[in-house]
Amino acid sequence: MDVAVIDYGSGNLRSAAKALERAARERGLDAAIEVTGQAAALDRADRIVLPGVGAFGDCARGLGALSGMVKALERNVRERGKPFLGICVGMQLMADRGIEHGVHDGLGWIPGEVRPLPAGGPRLKIPHMGWNAVEASAGAAAHPVVAGLGASAHAYFVHSYAIYCEQDSDILATAEHGDRFPAIVGRANMVGTQFHPEKSQAAGLRFLGDFLAWQPAWRGEGSPDDQGKDRSRAP
Repeated sequence: MDVAVIDYGSGNLRSAAKALERAARERGLDAAIEVTGQAAALDRADRIVLPGVGAFGDCARGLGALSGMVKALERNVRERGKPFLGICVGMQLMADRGIEHGVHDGLGWIPGEVRPLPAGGPRLKIPHMGWNAVEASAGAAAHPVVAGLGASAHAYFVHSYAIYCEQDSDILATAEHGDRFPAIVGRANMVGTQFHPEKSQAAGLRFLGDFLAWQPAWRGEGSPDDQGKDRSRAP
């Protein structure tokens, strides 16, 4: 199995790659993890991971600056149905747009927008930083990449913005910091986490292992947008 981790200057890539390597070893999976900024690498890969640290607009520009990368993502994720994982801002980029220092277009894979977390008073500081409970959404607990977390697990967050989805069916799990927000989103062959699985110790490694072992039911036939409500298909 070849896994492409996209390098577009967002940072935190090596930590994500090392965590994926460890998760593969612990699952007994033969996986080659490649950190790459080359669009052609996505055509060779079996799975694609898009990490992200920083502001939405900066990350969107960085991704767009890689020659052919956005088209390669569309081709491999949306047309060919390869399993995709977005992490933190990489997950936020799945939205239609982000409202951070202006309005910036996202990939448009998950209908919705990225907005600031609401101010929650002096005891709820922004950015939201540290460990928090992640709770599976109703009907999503059987999703292959959510089931391993159980009804509630703790994961590590660092963010000031969150994706607010237009469709509840795209929200696989939530967390709370002043307000409840999506912690995991997903549709068809795509999943995204607001938390950092590479920093979330045992729960994070389990999640990454589940992603690497996941065989989505939708693998490039028809439209991935028709699969949004079918979140619990077994591998």
